[in-house]
Amino acid sequence: MLEQLELFSRYLTVDAKFPDNFLIDQPCCKMVLEAIRYKPYSLQILNQLKLPHQLEYDDITGSEDGWNAIRDMRTRGAPAIAIVAALSLAVGLHVGNLSDSAPEDVSAYIVKKLDFLVTSRPTAVNLADAARKLKKIVESAAKVDDNDGAAVVMAYCDAAAQMLISDVSDNKAIGKYGAEWIEKLAPGEQVSVLTHCNTGSLATAGYGTALGVVRSLHAKGSLKRAFCTETRPYNQGSRLTAFELVHDKIPATLITDSMASALLQLKGPSDRIVAIVVGADRVAANGDTANKIGTYQLAITAKHHGIKFLVAAPRTTIDLQTKCGADITIEERPGKEMTMMKGPRFDGEKLDVNQVEVVSIAAEGIDVWNPAFDVTPAALIDGIITELGVVEKSKNGEFDLTFAMEAHNESVKPSSIGGLYAA
Repeated sequence: MLEQLELFSRYLTVDAKFPDNFLIDQPCCKMVLEAIRYKPYSLQILNQLKLPHQLEYDDITGSEDGWNAIRDMRTRGAPAIAIVAALSLAVGLHVGNLSDSAPEDVSAYIVKKLDFLVTSRPTAVNLADAARKLKKIVESAAKVDDNDGAAVVMAYCDAAAQMLISDVSDNKAIGKYGAEWIEKLAPGEQVSVLTHCNTGSLATAGYGTALGVVRSLHAKGSLKRAFCTETRPYNQGSRLTAFELVHDKIPATLITDSMASALLQLKGPSDRIVAIVVGADRVAANGDTANKIGTYQLAITAKHHGIKFLVAAPRTTIDLQTKCGADITIEERPGKEMTMMKGPRFDGEKLDVNQVEVVSIAAEGIDVWNPAFDVTPAALIDGIITELGVVEKSKNGEFDLTFAMEAHNESVKPSSIGGLYAA
């Protein structure tokens, strides 16, 4: 595991050579942004609140730091939240004095910390799912004869580190299957797609889910242009997705959230805008999907304009215990995120990144409703892109997502195999 992590860390920053059996296939991951830097005993996250103007990494020294980083949205995106939470506890365990404790005491301590980390953000299912699996691992390790506290700590840390490595492999598979499905909409032609919020390297361990599909289309020469929404009020699209697209030299155009319908009406299929591809924080058993606020209205306009609407998410984001979207808890954020904006000072010619200012953009005293997510009904979704393939609706118009149960019963993250295209 230590050797694999060292290779993974080098992989994201240099053009290195890797053994054929290494989990990550190098061509599609080369030079992606590194939002999570982890080595045993050390974790750093790219502070996404300072993007796109400053690249600054924050040290995470334990679960409290991890909880605060997730809650403050210095790190965000459903897969990344789960990984940062798990690794923050791993770092804290390394610097703690638990090795001499009884294995059952170490297990109880880890379980308590995982419960605490799950409270950081309630909507994304990945964190709760990862915590449940990690609990099973440490509880099993504590019951093994001759295992001491150090063995339980090691079992947890190895499992948490594996999440980081496996997530990239899953994302690459999502990108591959999503790109192939979209290419069939316009055989032999370049296509354009629209995406919402940020679902790339900054929201995952690397490569991305919905943005991974965009990356795969671009790598194959099939992408004409990517359109990204600003994603108010936190502007993940304009700050983060646009930053990744520029970084990767992918042809792209930024639009405001309110321009999407006009874009599809004016350019739509005639300009080969064939799909809207978004990520997900939770997919209910019936296919209803919670994602960043603004997703629902995009699904409505896609249906009206005859454009495919796709959700890209690993199987662990599919929550079979949640029957439908009405059962998903929607996080509400502070109103000041809508009434205030923060950014570096612009003197008319250049930005001064050392002078960050907060400005008011709303009438003082106005009431604010600021849900972070909305739910898109399954009826508006044409396909769910997973690491095993694109799931389409059956003839009765329903998604069969029961195959995701396997992912929730595996160790921490599933391995990617084959393709799945539901009839």
